[in-house]
Amino acid sequence: MHLLLHTIAWKAFGREVRGHHVVNIVFHCLASVLLIALFLRTGAPRTGAILGGALFLLHPANVEAVAWISQLKSSSSLVLSLAALLAMPRRAGLGCVLFVLALFAKPTAAFVLPVAFLFEWTDPERSQLPHRRIRWRGFGLMVAIFVAYAVIEFSAHQRSGAADAILYETPWTLVRTVLALALRYLVMSATSHGVSAFHEPEPATSPLDPWWLCSLIVLGLIGWRVAIAVRAKKVEVAYWAWALVSYAPVSQVFPFLYPLADRYLYFILPGLIGAVLLAGAEAIERMSASPGRLREVPRGLAPRALLVLGLAVAVVFGVRSHTRAAVWRTPATLVADAAAHYPNGVSANLLRAKREAQMGNVEAAVAGVRAAVQRGYNRFDQLLNDPAFEPVRQSTKFRGLVSEIAAGWIASIRELEDPTQLELQMAAQAHLVRNERAQAVELFRRALARGGRYDDLMRAHLAALASSVD
Repeated sequence: MHLLLHTIAWKAFGREVRGHHVVNIVFHCLASVLLIALFLRTGAPRTGAILGGALFLLHPANVEAVAWISQLKSSSSLVLSLAALLAMPRRAGLGCVLFVLALFAKPTAAFVLPVAFLFEWTDPERSQLPHRRIRWRGFGLMVAIFVAYAVIEFSAHQRSGAADAILYETPWTLVRTVLALALRYLVMSATSHGVSAFHEPEPATSPLDPWWLCSLIVLGLIGWRVAIAVRAKKVEVAYWAWALVSYAPVSQVFPFLYPLADRYLYFILPGLIGAVLLAGAEAIERMSASPGRLREVPRGLAPRALLVLGLAVAVVFGVRSHTRAAVWRTPATLVADAAAHYPNGVSANLLRAKREAQMGNVEAAVAGVRAAVQRGYNRFDQLLNDPAFEPVRQSTKFRGLVSEIAAGWIASIRELEDPTQLELQMAAQAHLVRNERAQAVELFRRALARGGRYDDLMRAHLAALASSVD
């Protein structure tokens, strides 16, 4: 779905990036408007719903999802997901179609399933009318569609998007890290503190890790609130489920290289905003109705104070988003931003390695790259093609490190039962880096014999190798 949208945008704008950015902005604005409509549908006060949509629109963490052209998959998927949730109560068939299209844009749209069910389960009209039961058949169909989709999607992720969990020494480290990351997302959501290009937070290896310890308190309070909402069948529970289900795929249960990202908040944030809106509206209502000293407070003061606070936060978010947008102009500014926030991360180590390479310091350049490799970096092709490493590229130590990284690729692809054409090509190129020409030729031939859309590319590789022999 998102590739179809990119195709349409390409036909309209070609290489002129301004048009592609406008498309992303339009989808983001549409998502914000639909989010307001959903907040209103589920009982949020009008002012609160508009303010919640504005906070989502202006949140600095969303800059990445909007400024990065390829993240059209996020904004389009959220638009289709919100449209599905709005359509389902009255037009279940249309809602199901929109849900499928949202999945085809990005798998994170899976949050629609539990949220739609909980919206229906907490609907006060349905609870008062026994004959209006939950539409199990409709949900059953959606679940079947999702399961069939998830089998393929998970397999593709494990083949192309997964990374070795090298930073998680034990299962307990993984558990602590998952909870610590959840707290980081909550802090980013509430304050925008910590937004960065290419996050690389340290894993919670110690039981005394502050993010892990604080997460127990914060997540415990949220769990207590969720339990209250479940017991009372409040629609608020659907929004908490929204945030939780959207966090699950990026929680590092299935690890990947960069365990945290601004753009991952794009689906988590609406759930958090909706939950806080409904919980806050209930708290204000109780304060207004409670006896005692609270009656001395002028009626409407609390809502107005919260409105002023919300508007102030929106303004701060807007200003910060404008500043963050400049980070996404060039690859160099992205790397610099990541290095500034994570001085021991992959980006920072590679940046130091490039600087040392430019000065001809082989030892320091190799040390910088090796430090990046220890944190999961494995792109030997980038090391061979990046002009910054040209001064040290022919040194024995640098070539030896590149050969080590290439060997890792060969080993990982060798373990696959049925490697794709591109995986075979990557292994072949890794063999070439190691001067293992015969093995490379064999893999290119296997890739060509396997057949596929890259047949011409495999023929070109074989022809180039044959001509080099001649």
